Amino acid sequence: MASAGSDPRQPSAARPYVPPTISQQDLPPDYASLVAVLFGVAGLMLRNKLGSWLALIFCIQALANMKNAENDLKQIIMSLTFAMMGMMTIYMGPSQKGPPA
Repeated sequence: MASAGSDPRQPSAARPYVPPTISQQDLPPDYASLVAVLFGVAGLMLRNKLGSWLALIFCIQALANMKNAENDLKQIIMSLTFAMMGMMTIYMGPSQKGPPA
C-alpha cells in the first residue's frame, strides 16, 4: 500500500472539466434529419408508403442522436410533419380507383 505522503497527484492542481465551446457553424450536419425531410416530401408528393415509413424511421433516428436541441428539434418536427401528412394521405385519404370497366 502506498502511503498518503508519496501520492504524486496534487489536489491543488485539479480543476473540473469544462467542455470546449463550439460555435453553431462548426457543428457537424445531421444527415438523418435531412434524409427524413427528403423521404417525407417524396412520400407526401408521390403518395409512396415506403418514403413515408423511411421518413418516420430517419426522424426517430435523428431524435435519438440529437446534439443541439434548439436547431435540430425544428428540423425533426418538420420531417415528422411531412411523414405524418404522407401517412395520413396514403392510409386515410381517398382510395385510388381505376377507370370503370
